[in-house]
Amino acid sequence: MFDLPLPFQPSLRLMGPVANGPTVASDPRLPFALTRMHRTPAALMSGTAAPVVVERFATLADAMQGACELAEDYGLDPAPQLLAILDCDQRLVLAGAASHGAVAWCHPVANALEARAVVTEAVQLRAQAGRATDWHEPELAQRLRHRADLLDARLVDPLWRAFAARALQIAA
Repeated sequence: MFDLPLPFQPSLRLMGPVANGPTVASDPRLPFALTRMHRTPAALMSGTAAPVVVERFATLADAMQGACELAEDYGLDPAPQLLAILDCDQRLVLAGAASHGAVAWCHPVANALEARAVVTEAVQLRAQAGRATDWHEPELAQRLRHRADLLDARLVDPLWRAFAARALQIAA
């Protein structure tokens, strides 16, 4: 399961739709899923804002590379897109914000105490976002919700925390 190759090797696989070609089928047996958040208002209100699987990968390194390639597709879109890598049991392995052709990975929390502090801060930010919406400040509310989402992205599953932190050190 801990299959991070050293150093990172570029992947020669195709990802997603190919220009003038068929869509590459994703193998559901691969252990790492690169996902993006499904944040449409209808999905949020209905409670179905589950992440959408973009592609599946055999290794964490390939999934991180796939996220970077996906970020390049976003180009200079100013709105950051939250991406997450989940394992085969839907546990959060790593998450980050993709914008301007790059991924800013969120450093995972180190322990349960830090996780509780992050959850508390995210809840407070969402409460502030609700008040900002009541005050007719939609831009402020959106920024506050995004900051809360970035904090949530640090809540890596305890099984993956040390491994994800080490992967980010190697990638840096």
